[in-house]
Amino acid sequence: MRFASRSDFGDTASAYGEALALARSREGFADLTVSNPTRCGFVYPPAIATALGDTSVLHYDANALGMISTRRAIAELYAESYGANVTPDRILLTASTSEAYGYLLRLFCEPGDAILVPSPSYPLFDLLARLHDVELIPYPLVYHDGWQIDPSSLAAAVTPRTRAIVAIHPNNPTGHYCSAVDREVLWRVAGEHDLPLVIDEVFLDYRVESGNQPSFAALPSEILTFVMGGLSKLLALPQMKLAWTLVCGPAEEVEVAMERLEVIADTFLSVATPPQVALPQWLMLREGPQQQIRERVASNLLALDESIRGSMVSRLKVEGGWAAVLRVPATANDSELAIQVLEQRSVAVHPGSFYGFPASGWLVISLLPQPELFRRGLESMMQTWA
Repeated sequence: MRFASRSDFGDTASAYGEALALARSREGFADLTVSNPTRCGFVYPPAIATALGDTSVLHYDANALGMISTRRAIAELYAESYGANVTPDRILLTASTSEAYGYLLRLFCEPGDAILVPSPSYPLFDLLARLHDVELIPYPLVYHDGWQIDPSSLAAAVTPRTRAIVAIHPNNPTGHYCSAVDREVLWRVAGEHDLPLVIDEVFLDYRVESGNQPSFAALPSEILTFVMGGLSKLLALPQMKLAWTLVCGPAEEVEVAMERLEVIADTFLSVATPPQVALPQWLMLREGPQQQIRERVASNLLALDESIRGSMVSRLKVEGGWAAVLRVPATANDSELAIQVLEQRSVAVHPGSFYGFPASGWLVISLLPQPELFRRGLESMMQTWA
């Protein structure tokens, strides 16, 4: 049988995966990589489940862009919370942001075309690009008392086959928001090369420090811009499978993009009715889960700082999201180090290379685990450098 080369992922088994499976079976295992909020002891309002009991979920009216009532609720959310003036007809619903990325790759890219993505960042981009026959060109984020886009590197990354620039606001796992300077760099490079911007804002509400960060949807720009959000982070409900993309920018370009996206979405009609019906009620409940997560992240950051104080380990600045990047002694390949921590300490951490960091000296951990487990995992992990 002949299979497509794009689906040849090689041997998916890995030494890290095998070590992780063994560590999970041992007593005292601490997972400092967990990113699923539903497994972290947060309390969800019962009204979230109640909202799914609306009898209107028993009726189906196909709409390629998504139910108008749902899109209207999202438009109101962005107007009230972020000051963005986006109408429902400029909003597309998908089952996930991954699916939205796929639609946008189909919208802009022919096979062999390229998109620019930040590095370090999501490892998911590699798979999405491969499955859509698109090349990924990384542009580096640099760290100088905080993360930032390197303007010259971003400009140099553009090729004749580049079709879009992706930015993540805030980025995962670096936790850095696009600053005013970063935004100007993105707009300038996109404008010079007539490229759209794809802005992933799923972690937007999870700012570590007080104050708010603006949504790109609320910022005036002449660049065609696609702004993504979703329930998996906004309400910490990854199981409900609903995301959205706001299309902003010049009216003529937005109109063409929406017409084409509507046909692409109509081909799949992947968004289920129940989460669309429930979303307007869910949005009113978002502060409860969000506040619990913000408090957990703040508490775990304090515990992390206490744990590494005076050691050879340091953490990089975190502005938002729920991950932390650790700088560790570069005595071994980071994958080997992560395996060592699993085998000797029964603690799961991610090697930085998963996210595009250099192959040694970096680890990434989640800030979501329950405090007792998090502290126990840190204590055990830190014995690696005792």
